Amino acid sequence: MRIFYKQILCFIEILVFILSAGIGMIHMQMPPIMQVYAETVEEEQEQNEDEIGLSLLAESAVLMEASTGKILYEKNAKEAKPPASVTKVMTLLLIFEALEDGKLKLADEIAVSSHAASMGGSQVFLEAGEVQTAETMIKCIAVASANDACVAMAEHLCGSEEAFVAKMNERAKELKMENTSFVNCCGLDAQGHETSAKDIALMSRELTVKHPDIFRYTTIWMDEFTHKTQKGESVFGLSNTNKLLKNYEGCNGLKTGSTGEAKFCLSATASRNQISLIAVVMACPDSKIRMKDAASLFDYGFANVTMYEDVNPGEGIGRIIVKGGREKEVKYSIPDSFSYVLTKEEDASKIKKEKKILDNLNAPIKKGEVIGEIEYSIDGKMIGAVPIKAAHAVKKLTLPYAYKIMWKTLLFGKTQ
Repeated sequence: MRIFYKQILCFIEILVFILSAGIGMIHMQMPPIMQVYAETVEEEQEQNEDEIGLSLLAESAVLMEASTGKILYEKNAKEAKPPASVTKVMTLLLIFEALEDGKLKLADEIAVSSHAASMGGSQVFLEAGEVQTAETMIKCIAVASANDACVAMAEHLCGSEEAFVAKMNERAKELKMENTSFVNCCGLDAQGHETSAKDIALMSRELTVKHPDIFRYTTIWMDEFTHKTQKGESVFGLSNTNKLLKNYEGCNGLKTGSTGEAKFCLSATASRNQISLIAVVMACPDSKIRMKDAASLFDYGFANVTMYEDVNPGEGIGRIIVKGGREKEVKYSIPDSFSYVLTKEEDASKIKKEKKILDNLNAPIKKGEVIGEIEYSIDGKMIGAVPIKAAHAVKKLTLPYAYKIMWKTLLFGKTQ
């Protein structure tokens, strides 16, 4: 019996040794690159999770609340990188500003030049001499990320792509996009063509807040248009590359992009319960991670912010004393409402507002002139303000007018 037990114990020890050796061999046989990649991913995820629980693999990212422009999260936000087709956010912004200014109409016919038709990358295969409406071109840009349509629109609006790009850079400066330099209008890799996650958020906000009609196009999942050339007519299908439109509740845009240098980028927009967010990710390793990171930013934003609104800051119309005017007082109004994005750490009940009028308010005063403001603060920190405006004009009291009033008072006992 003792021999039998010894044999069993010996067998168990041998089995344990074999299993241990086998597991060790599995670890030894894992390719070194895979080990380094796995360790890097785990370390990066652990580092990010230590901060706010996010684990992003994008090299840079920004989460912004659209109505206020408040940045809720950032990672290497000012680092300049190639943006790929996310460049087209600025192209679309200039197109929609031209529509607003009356310089362009949706029904306008856009002719395609040989330069526009020669564009590589993502395209809808427009041919030289082909004519499409401006609205069809917008659809091709917003849905199919068409480089050829971008260049055709740029040439139509400014005469050449170079002139249009100069306007893009000018507009970027106006929006305080401090780390942006555009070289083309479509996002193809080019030396010096770069922007940052924060700058992308800024131009995305300008486009979506000022021109919400853009969502009519960015929410299109699939569509088509008809090529009309000398060869005849043919139908071409358009398919949206922003998978969040189908996979994330409330997503309504905005623009994807990918090239060899830029990797995978995205400026995504989503709205829920009066909260509108812009999530920007740059240099993601693949398309799935691009979507996953943007969705994670949205999840964080919608879970951690609420909107404070004061729809009647001034509680009606008041009066303020005016010096040197034909009238002693001016009525004022506060036509604008106030909104502020609260994070979980902020308490709405601690928000205070204070009316501040300009010192030495003297006539003349124009109707609608800003004569003060309502300031909002939380825990002593100013978070915003709305203007107080004159409800009517007050003319300056001149010497001839003063004599006129004096004589009327003497003759009739009252002033008018």
